[in-house]
Amino acid sequence: MNDKKSIWDYEDIVGRCPLEYLELLAENVTGKVQHINATYSGGGVAEILTSLIPLFNGLGIETEWNVLRGDDKFFSVTKSFHNALHGSVNSAIDVRTYEQSDSLDDLESQIAELAMRKDMFETYLHWNSINSEELDVDGDFVFMHDPQPAAMIRAKEGGNWIWRCHIDVSNPDRYVWDFLKEFISGYDASVFSAPLFARPDIRNRQFLVPPSIDPLSDKNIELSESEIDTVLDKYEITRDKPIITQISRFDHLKDLPGTIDAYKLVKEKIDCQLLLAGGIASDDPEGMGVYREIIEKAGSDDDIHVLIGSPPFTEIEINAFQRASTAIIQKSLKEGFGLVVSEGLWKGKPVVGGATGGIPLQILDGVTGYLVNSVGDAAQRIAGLIKNPELAQRLGENGKEHVRNNFLITRHLKDYLLLMLSLDGGSASGVAGS
Repeated sequence: MNDKKSIWDYEDIVGRCPLEYLELLAENVTGKVQHINATYSGGGVAEILTSLIPLFNGLGIETEWNVLRGDDKFFSVTKSFHNALHGSVNSAIDVRTYEQSDSLDDLESQIAELAMRKDMFETYLHWNSINSEELDVDGDFVFMHDPQPAAMIRAKEGGNWIWRCHIDVSNPDRYVWDFLKEFISGYDASVFSAPLFARPDIRNRQFLVPPSIDPLSDKNIELSESEIDTVLDKYEITRDKPIITQISRFDHLKDLPGTIDAYKLVKEKIDCQLLLAGGIASDDPEGMGVYREIIEKAGSDDDIHVLIGSPPFTEIEINAFQRASTAIIQKSLKEGFGLVVSEGLWKGKPVVGGATGGIPLQILDGVTGYLVNSVGDAAQRIAGLIKNPELAQRLGENGKEHVRNNFLITRHLKDYLLLMLSLDGGSASGVAGS
């Protein structure tokens, strides 16, 4: 990708001074920037890079985006890594200790699990070696996103290599983390999305760079009421009842069953409807299974709309779903950052979200929405927002300003420019690092 986009398209949203500062920073950055991740579509990383890279090129900084190649087994392994780093019980890796066993059966089981782990690690390293050979990694600043390409550091020949972590690694499965951290420590820097994600046990500089949304993307631009109605009509969704919406991948960590349970509690008191809309990332082999589970749980309730983007929803459609909503929910059990929260807030909608990952940075409890820890809490907060439209409007307005000040793509661009200047020996400041 080498498209260009002008930062000045954002002047009406962020003002002139921040954009002049971006130009000043860019004048001092020399060299090529390269981003490598697992997919061109599906999930927040791909969305951010889709917006960010043209802006880098528009500032005169040559920026390239490459995607890993791998087979189904590799992406199954990296999905297990993803769950394990989140500390998820859905990880395929058993975290028991092996110091002692009570029976021969236990010992045989443990040996089998160790063999499985060895096979997973070998698969991971095999495909990282293949990608190191096939991809021309020649950037002066190389951003490797998440666990999938982390071991490519073994092939580093020059430049500044940055491991960009978008997930919550504050309480990871120790076997997976111990395996990966030896590669991650070889990077010149690591970047995390929230302060709590930083790791004291890796040997490089660490930076804080929260993700961002693009207010000029089709997913976030203003829409007319007729444009919203056109999308709702296409999916046979009416506006005669309040709409509760969760937009997310079909992923166990998004707790879609919990969202349905919360909706059912609200439904006992308020006639409403639930919209669950999402897709499946190309590097996620578990997504279709989760979708089938949700369809089964939704049952015959005509007020539960479970929509899967196949082909993916257009960004305009997701935009319309959020703008038509009375309240937005993101009841994640674990979360890297959860940019869909900022997307909802940008539409002026209050958001009820799980108190996990980067969601508390976006939802200021009682100010831009509500943080919850249970199905009952979520139901109570959603019902309160439906019953009190003035409160919902006030929280939504607060949320939009919070996103404008903290989570737009122009701020993200500034943080990356400052990071690169810092690594290149410049005197830039403003990014949290150590």
